[in-house]
Formats: sequence, structure tokens, C-alpha cells
Amino acid sequence: MASATASFSSLSADLRDVKATRIGAVRQQVAAAPAAARGQRARAVRPLRAAEPGRQPVSVSAALAAPAAPVAEEAASAIPAAVDYEALARELEGASPLEVMDRALAMFGSDIAIAFSGAEDVALIEYAKLTGRPFRVFSLDTGRLNPETYQFFDKVEKHYGIRIEYMFPDAGEVQALVRSKGLFSFYEDGHQECCRVRKVRPLRRALKGLRAWITGQRKDQSPGTRASIPIVQVDPSFEGLDGGAGSLIKWNPVANVDGKDIWTFLRTMDVPVNPLHAQGYVSIGCEPCTRPVLPGQHEREGRWWWEDAKAKECGLHKGNIEKDGQAAPKSANGGNGSAGAPDIFQSQAVVSLTRPGIENLLRLENRSEPWLVVLYAPWCPFCQAMEASYVELAEKLVGSGVKVAKFRADGEQKPFAQAELQLQSFPTVLLFPSRTARPIKYPSEKRDVDSLLAFVNSLR
Repeated sequence: MASATASFSSLSADLRDVKATRIGAVRQQVAAAPAAARGQRARAVRPLRAAEPGRQPVSVSAALAAPAAPVAEEAASAIPAAVDYEALARELEGASPLEVMDRALAMFGSDIAIAFSGAEDVALIEYAKLTGRPFRVFSLDTGRLNPETYQFFDKVEKHYGIRIEYMFPDAGEVQALVRSKGLFSFYEDGHQECCRVRKVRPLRRALKGLRAWITGQRKDQSPGTRASIPIVQVDPSFEGLDGGAGSLIKWNPVANVDGKDIWTFLRTMDVPVNPLHAQGYVSIGCEPCTRPVLPGQHEREGRWWWEDAKAKECGLHKGNIEKDGQAAPKSANGGNGSAGAPDIFQSQAVVSLTRPGIENLLRLENRSEPWLVVLYAPWCPFCQAMEASYVELAEKLVGSGVKVAKFRADGEQKPFAQAELQLQSFPTVLLFPSRTARPIKYPSEKRDVDSLLAFVNSLR
């Protein structure tokens, strides 16, 4: 694979110094040139990546090692004039992904690149191709991707006539982690350490060679952490080529697009897709940490499934969770997300239990009828994902002798729920059978109506 790729590692400190020297020379000449001439130079920029079919890709290392090009071909390396990105985000709020992509590529030229994960964000590459502008694509090869993902990378390169610029983790850091903690330590102490070594640090090195990057983040991917992402922003977490706060711009062209509309676009344009999608995978990451999504589950629930909802980010987009070193605000009830998150499981067929109510249910050893109770948090995207199936189940069970209820178990109620109600993560479903003292925890993660109904009927 190494012979077929142009690694971002070529943008080492020494090479960036070479580029920075050229950029400085360009700025001095551009500053003295008339505005019209600067416009002509920007249009004449030589791409590092060719979007046109049949054109041989140019590696980053080759481009930087080549003799200095005329000023007219280097002008796009100059930083754009000061931009109010909050105002730009408001301006582009109603723009199409194609318009946003075109604006991003036009503003940053060869200093911007698309972050490609091997999932449905191949849509970004298709949008970039449709603009007719040159573009670059990079990806993080963690060393633990599915075989299907590597095959997909190859198909994408051939389909678009590009070379994906792969970034790899530091071999010494991976070796130290595996030797000290084993291959699968993340199942025991969380995924953050492994992701930091295999993804976050390689990404940080990659972004130090850019002034902007393009991601496939969407608001509907993770309501708890991505619901407020803007179309464009000053990256709150990483630094760009010039270093320091504000030196990197982050573009999210599909932020406002629903997942189903992304797939409509991919099918319409006959774009290659990762074969794992046909096996039930939606959000695709490393092989040990990704699995197919089950009926009734949110798409992010296939990632790091052994952890709670609040941990469903790897650190690449930690700005969604943290700002200025502070944790994102929690709701008044202790949840991660909007303080005004509306309540869920709203139905006349679902009884809302208070703390005294569920304590009474726990104490009863001779219940006249079984109770099915979901322990939930309204901000939790996985609770939100099962709302429709749970309400439908409740309506099916009306008059059947089974009571269906909900208990909000976040905030100050969470310690009680963990100690007395077997809560480990949201949502947790419990059945309180008649004439049985302790509740029985639903063991499956299938949250469709038929699976939940089978659980209830087997224990009635």
C-alpha cells in the first residue's frame, strides 16, 4: 500500500519550512500586486490533486521537492483575507453541499483536504469532483480497519483517478501500548487511549500541513454531540499550517443533510460504497470497535457498543464535546446535550414512573400484572432511536395485562438506577414479572417491536 500512496508524513517540519518560505515570498509579491492580477494568479494555481479523469496524480512529496514555480502558480498558498466564519456559516446555512464544497475549495486551493473514513463520506469526494476544481483526499489508516474498507479505498482511488494521502500511527507508540496493555485493552478501560494513538495524533500531524479540512459530520449522526455543528467554523481542537489558535478552518458541507438523503445521492450518482454497509454497518471505524447496527438502534450505536452513549466520539471531533477545555454543558438532569432536550416515549400507553413509583414496584413481591419499564435519558440518541418501537409495543400491549412504563434515570436518579435497577448504559429495559421479586433485564440490543414482544411473552 505504501508504494501506492502519498503520505501526509511528507509534510514534515522541514518540508513545511520550505513551503512556508515560498508562501512568504508569494505574500510579499501579492501584496504589491493589483487586485485584478491577484485574481488571475489564484485561477492559475497548479493543483496537487487533479480532479480530471486520466490525469496522473501528483504526490505531495514530489510537489514540494520540485523547483519553485512561478508566482502565478503559487498564489493560492497565501492565506485568504480575514473572514468572519460565524457570519459565513450563517450565510451558507441554506446552501447545498455542492455550493459549500465549491466555496471551500475556491477559498483554500491546495491547502485544504477532504477527510475520508471509508464510509458514506465518499459523498464528499463526489461533490468535490462535481465542482470541477482540484482537490485532495486524506485518510487515517489505523492498521485495524476491516479488509472491506481497504478494498473500498482502492476502488475509490481508481473511480476518481486520485491517490488518497494516508496517515499512519507512530509505530513506537502502537508498540508501547500493545506491549503494556495488550491488543484489546479498550474493552476494559475505554477506547480513548487507543484512538488517541491510532487516530487523533496522526490526524494532528496531518492537519499541521493544512489550513482547512473538510469532514462528513452530520447533525443527525449523533444528536448528543453533533446536533449543533456549523457548516464552517474555526477548528476548536486542532492547529493548521501556521500554528496556534484559529489557524485551521473546518468545513462540514453535509451538516444539515439527513443520512437517508446522503444515500439517495450516492445511489443516484452510482458512487462506489463500502460493502460493509450491505451487512448492516452504518458508521464504520476499526474492525474491533465496529459492528452492524441492530433493529431499533441509532447508527452510532454500532461504534464502541460496550460504552455509554456519552463516549461515542473518538477524539477526531472532540470540539463537539469540549470547548475551551471545558466539557460541553450538561442538561439540568445530568445528561450530555441540550439543556432543553424534550422528553421522549410520550404516549398514553406509556406510564411515566416517579422515583417513589418505581421503588414501590421494586418492593412488590406479588404483582398482579407484569410491568415493562425502560430506563432512559431524553438526551441519549440511542433512547431516541428506540422511541418509535417502544411506543408501538406499548400500544400493542394495551389491554393485554402488561403495563408499559418509563423511568427517567439520568441526573440525580442515575446512582439509584445503577445500584437498584441494573443500569449500565441508556437505554436499559426491565421486565417486572408478576409474582417475582427482582426485575429481569432485557439482555439483547435488538430493540425492534418483535424482539421486545418476544422477551415479554417468554416471561409472562
